[in-house]
Amino acid sequence: MSTLTVRKLVDDTKERLPIRAAQHGRSMEAEAREILRGSLASARPRGVGSRIHQRLVGLGLDEIRFPPRTELTRAADFEK
Repeated sequence: MSTLTVRKLVDDTKERLPIRAAQHGRSMEAEAREILRGSLASARPRGVGSRIHQRLVGLGLDEIRFPPRTELTRAADFEK
């Protein structure tokens, strides 16, 4: 485990942290760890598809119109 020092913490945040910690039955340090863990866990891509999606968001690719299929897909013929 490592140690993290947070400098220049806004007074409002410093006053609210012990209140939130008490509401969850944790120490201020444990509450800060949980806030960081939860925040970073929700921001982390889950899989390859999510990471690809994250890179392509905002490129306008959701506006691409694909032509409708005119024939059904066929199974591959491995006999040839």
